[in-house]
Amino acid sequence: MGSSGSNFSKSRNNANERGEYDEDARLMLAFQSGQQEAFKEIVRRNQQRVYSIIFRLVGNHADSEDLVQEVFLRVFRTAKTYRPMARFSTWLYRIATNVALNAIRARRKGRTISLEMTMTNSDDDVSHPWQVGDKHDRPPESHIYQKELIDRINKALEALPENQRISFILSKYEHLSYREIADILGCSTMAVKSLLTRARCNLRDALKRYLGPDFVKHLPNHRRDEGVKEL
Repeated sequence: MGSSGSNFSKSRNNANERGEYDEDARLMLAFQSGQQEAFKEIVRRNQQRVYSIIFRLVGNHADSEDLVQEVFLRVFRTAKTYRPMARFSTWLYRIATNVALNAIRARRKGRTISLEMTMTNSDDDVSHPWQVGDKHDRPPESHIYQKELIDRINKALEALPENQRISFILSKYEHLSYREIADILGCSTMAVKSLLTRARCNLRDALKRYLGPDFVKHLPNHRRDEGVKEL
């Protein structure tokens, strides 16, 4: 590795010893100082999580891949103005959320955006992010019901106000804390709790016929990367 890589490693080690910022923030500051390898490391460490968040909002693999590129392009362009006032992940996820929502708003002008994830994708068996139960070992008619149920869930989520929808997805499927969601949305933790309460009420009203009043319990808490293909 050349002198640039050596300087990058040395700077990162020095920053670690000082313990001033989280690892990604240290990498971003290293990139600000001209260490190009630091940006590559930021992308490597965060691209899968960014993809997961965007994909759960837009529900399309090809669009999500393009939007991930847009997110890191924005990070690259704004690197000089970055200040580690909060966790780097919070800053990054706010950018990712905004990019996804801007894409959804733009495309809604021409067509309806579906949140549906393909239940099966060519060679890969991809689970829907809010798929209920195990689709294996079920009779053909149950797959018809499963498709109808997914469509209902998609429509119910689409009908939520944006902040309710974001809060619910970040909490239920990305497992972020109230504080993290509040920082991403730029509001208080109490506001996040209120958004989640209203989101659950709205979803319960829309879905209780299909999942019953305790519908949230029937929506599995998937791991962050489950049902999301690797980049």
